[in-house]
Amino acid sequence: MPSVSFHSELTSFKLKDKNKLKKWLHAVALRHAGSISAIQYIFCDDSFLLDINKQYLNHNTLTDIITFRYSEHPAPLESDIYISVERVRENASSLSDSFESELHRVMVHGVLHLLGFKDKSGKEKELMRLEEDYCLGIRDWINI
Repeated sequence: MPSVSFHSELTSFKLKDKNKLKKWLHAVALRHAGSISAIQYIFCDDSFLLDINKQYLNHNTLTDIITFRYSEHPAPLESDIYISVERVRENASSLSDSFESELHRVMVHGVLHLLGFKDKSGKEKELMRLEEDYCLGIRDWINI
């Protein structure tokens, strides 16, 4: 099993179904002829992620995810993926979606970036969203 780990900077946040999520993320990587060596998810708040955004990316904006790539696809994927639980919760509310569903979408979004998906142009965003939707379907097959 690939090395996917989860860490939280928030005492109030508990991730459910960790083993199933690991299996799902591995299946997503395999779908694109990839494999996972080491991906660490770090769940945090807006302030924590904003500090990272300013320090490493010179952006003074809130975001839901920042992915630091340590290897290139098709090599086994290595990365730290930071996710703001606050942003995910707010986005889920504004999209009338569940927190868990939006969290999983953001989690797979980071892996898709590692696999080469981009989201700068309109067409890239459309392809990214289609692949996120497909991957969420894979998650449902695994019964998360």
